[in-house]
Amino acid sequence: MSIIAVTTVIRSSMPGESHGGLYLVDLDGQRGSHVLDWNRPTIDWSGHGGDRGLRGLSVSGQQVFIAGSHELYVFTPNLELTAVHTSPYLGHAQATTSFDGRVYLASARYDSILAFNIGQGCFDWGLQIIDDDGGLRGMPFDPQGALGPSPANRLHINSLHSDSRGLFISGLRSSGLLHFDGQRIKRLVTLPEGVRNARPWRDGVLFNDTEAGVVRFLTPESNRVFHVPVYPDEELEPGTLDDPASARQGFARGLCVVDEHTFASGSSPLTITLHDLDAMKTTLKINLNTDLRHGVHTLALWPFKD
Repeated sequence: MSIIAVTTVIRSSMPGESHGGLYLVDLDGQRGSHVLDWNRPTIDWSGHGGDRGLRGLSVSGQQVFIAGSHELYVFTPNLELTAVHTSPYLGHAQATTSFDGRVYLASARYDSILAFNIGQGCFDWGLQIIDDDGGLRGMPFDPQGALGPSPANRLHINSLHSDSRGLFISGLRSSGLLHFDGQRIKRLVTLPEGVRNARPWRDGVLFNDTEAGVVRFLTPESNRVFHVPVYPDEELEPGTLDDPASARQGFARGLCVVDEHTFASGSSPLTITLHDLDAMKTTLKINLNTDLRHGVHTLALWPFKD
């Protein structure tokens, strides 16, 4: 049984209301369960998205790490909150990824990647990414020190992937997929502005081309496209089309590789879609909510069966 964890953000919610949460979606049973409702009274409620909702999710052993806007939460597989961690340079957190005893977080507000050392229980490394007249470069810093980066959000880093080759990083304004090998950073491939969830896969790059309303798998030889589902107005929650703070329909965010030929993508209103790359076919669509304010943020494989 394949289960996908889905973190969500609810736009235009008010203090005292839910502003996101976590669903577990059973792909075989084609159903989802709302297993965690989130309402932190300390968040900044300004703006359409603000600090709302839960963001990146990574699993390491028996610990589940989920990013809020400026905090990293640690849960058990039964979703009991066991710890909350933060750093002065964690702001507008986006994607997470785990590798070799660390959880890496994209801190969009500071154009940075932060590393949380699982064994030590603290943030122990930071990398500010700079792309200006001096070129593309990474500047390491102490995530608990006083000499870290200032808030800028120039690149809006929103995507992270890690493996033995290093960190793969992308953002709305990063102009492509970046690779950090532990010593230097370089741009591997140019991507459209506004992309989300870019990551290497097979012989190419998989990403949400959110501005175009599609998911793309890009290689030097091909550009394979899957369209994001949209719904007739009458199937949407009444009134949400008239709410200017709602996420637009078909807003593509959240990607998860399921196996060697299948991946899942997310979109608003709260829809999970399964695609077969080899067959170039969309094989499954699961809608969890028809309220346009409810948007997918992150998709991740959920390894726990009970």
